[in-house]
Amino acid sequence: MALNCPKCRAPMAVLRLDEIEIDRCSQCHGLWFDGRELEKLRKRPGAAALDDGDPAVGKKFNEFDRISCPRCTTTMVRMVAPEQPHIWYELCSVCGGSYFDAGEFRDFLSWSPLDLWRRLFSSPRR
Repeated sequence: MALNCPKCRAPMAVLRLDEIEIDRCSQCHGLWFDGRELEKLRKRPGAAALDDGDPAVGKKFNEFDRISCPRCTTTMVRMVAPEQPHIWYELCSVCGGSYFDAGEFRDFLSWSPLDLWRRLFSSPRR
């Protein structure tokens, strides 16, 4: 089933990395991961290249925090990456899918000591 982006509503294209298929928005370049795909890709060489979007565009679309799952239409939950509190992504509590705005997945994969600093001194999410 073809998906539309939960943020900008543009069609999403299917990308493959080995046997894993993910969906990338044709316009804003956000990424949709079906349940368990995120975990499979976390340590996969070359996975960061899937996120070719402009982080400035992703930051703009990250302001939309009430979105529906493109798979099952459930309202998604805003999540904070535990080790990287500056990264907000959306998670579907029903189907387990997750959505990352452009630039977020690439950042998510590249943890650094700066992320520890951000975690220690970041303000609480509201």
